[in-house]
Amino acid sequence: MRASPNSDMVVVWIDIWDSQNSTWAKQLINQKFNFRNDIATIHTYNMHPGVPQCQNCWQWDHITNKCHSQGWKCAKCNSPHKTINYWEMAGCYKVNPKANPPRVVTVIGEPCPHNFKCVNCKGDHSTDDKQCPFW
Repeated sequence: MRASPNSDMVVVWIDIWDSQNSTWAKQLINQKFNFRNDIATIHTYNMHPGVPQCQNCWQWDHITNKCHSQGWKCAKCNSPHKTINYWEMAGCYKVNPKANPPRVVTVIGEPCPHNFKCVNCKGDHSTDDKQCPFW
């Protein structure tokens, strides 16, 4: 799999039929071999190797300073603010006794009562959640 359309790096995943102690895999890690005119190195598997997730729009395949999005997007609620400001901007700290039902302040560290929405899979979790299928 090419890391990005403009990349000269290719990532290949290989499943190894091995013992419970991973004897064969341990022998292969960091070994080098020739592939066409290049030397390739065998590494262990890492999630999304070389494929960045933008901390601005939370899409995959580009870094934050190359993002073309107009402004920030919150990883939790997709609103136009930085994720670090979520608690203040989403109203978790704001008390509104006239709301129906009345809204009480959310204590820091307690689960947020709001529903999150992932920008990648549209699931009911924050975009930076490691349980997202895109991870």
